[in-house]
Amino acid sequence: MEIGELRGEFPVVARVAYLNAGTDGPLPARAVRAGCAELERELADGRTLAHFERRFELGRLLREGYARVLGCETADASLTTSTTEGITQVLAGLELQAGSEILTSDEEHPGLLGPLGAAREACGVTIREVPLERIAAEVGPRTALVACSHVGWVSGSLAPAELRDCEVPVLLDGAQGPGAVPLDMRELGCAAYAAAGQKWLCGPDGTGVLYTTPELRGRLTVRRRGYVNLLDPNAGVEAHLHEDARCLDTLALSAETLAVALSSLELLEQVGLDRVCSNARERALELCGLLERAGREIAPRGETTLVSFTSEDPEGERDRLREAGVVLRNIPGRPWLRASVGAWNDAGDLQRLVGALERR
Repeated sequence: MEIGELRGEFPVVARVAYLNAGTDGPLPARAVRAGCAELERELADGRTLAHFERRFELGRLLREGYARVLGCETADASLTTSTTEGITQVLAGLELQAGSEILTSDEEHPGLLGPLGAAREACGVTIREVPLERIAAEVGPRTALVACSHVGWVSGSLAPAELRDCEVPVLLDGAQGPGAVPLDMRELGCAAYAAAGQKWLCGPDGTGVLYTTPELRGRLTVRRRGYVNLLDPNAGVEAHLHEDARCLDTLALSAETLAVALSSLELLEQVGLDRVCSNARERALELCGLLERAGREIAPRGETTLVSFTSEDPEGERDRLREAGVVLRNIPGRPWLRASVGAWNDAGDLQRLVGALERR
């Protein structure tokens, strides 16, 4: 499939300029059909042994697909329901000691800050916030873990590459990474990477992936255990966890959820993930130029798909843009609107946004 054909797979872009994949990506029509087919099968055949075998097979295929996206071994990829679930699994499993420090940045999402707050309450750790660009240099003798964004949700800034050289484990919040920027876990050098399936990978809500190194998994205590993440679930209380990243799997994903996520991922891979990422980043850069010429200041950003820009009334302007057929979001507590530019967007979407801003 050519990149220009991708747009036709997303019905929503025929109606609006959809620039909100940083929250939830658009759903492809084929993915919805795949989910409906699973429900129709369940309706007609019931949910017997064959149904559960189907769920496990879909999970296996999705895990392999997510591993390709992350650039890691399948054995190091866990299926989750969200970025935050993956983050929580790591923070809870490390059982950090009171007095140790978790280093994070001053522009993190509540999906990371919430688990950090829980770790402080439960373990007595100290949370220290520093500017993202300085975080690698701020690692000190009390630092037990670095936990920060790979791609910052506020404006698309990138975590410094020097984090790969840290002597303490690095947990990256990758919510804005997969499907938006090329990924290679070995190149990043992180111990854990928690990511979302519903954003740039255009999957359903309730999907995600967690990468962990074997070394980190060896340190994690896994208290949440059930049929899915046990190697021998019928062994009763003597049952053991899977020895690979399946030990950290979420305990229940429906067949229809898995099918939608897998279909969306297969569509993007049909185009080529590298092409999807590069096209979206080029469009984002194009939007920066259009906004600057329209008198809007662009927030500091990396070579990513997010573009935040100034607004005197972010919430009000967001709502007025929605009425004009442009879907994006504001950044709470900051005078910015944020556009999330995907490979499914075309020049007309960008012009529609800028034109609506100029008509205010």
